[in-house]
Amino acid sequence: MQKKDFVTLVMSTVGGIIFALGMCMALIPEWGAFTQGIVVGIVGAVILLAMVMVRRKMSGKKAISFNGRTIGITLLGVAGAIILGVGMCMTMIWDMMIPGIIVGIVGIVALLCLIPAIKGLK
Repeated sequence: MQKKDFVTLVMSTVGGIIFALGMCMALIPEWGAFTQGIVVGIVGAVILLAMVMVRRKMSGKKAISFNGRTIGITLLGVAGAIILGVGMCMTMIWDMMIPGIIVGIVGIVALLCLIPAIKGLK
């Protein structure tokens, strides 16, 4: 395993766990830790963003360039994740099984569209 892969593994695991814990703290009302959960979630997100920058630096790549393609791919990823999450909420919380499954599938398709958008078709 290369050093950059190990650093990415550790940082993404730590950042992901901290982010997930923060979201649980914020979204589970029985815990009563909404504000603290938001703070912990932001710390996890910052670690994950730092991981991207560290990985690029260790790979010898330049910093992320913000152009129309990068912004479009980011928006597609965010929209796909939100749509998938809404579909999950519809099925598990709002008792709308069939519409929730349909919305979830739309979100999954949007996320699958990221693969050709990032890698391209050959």
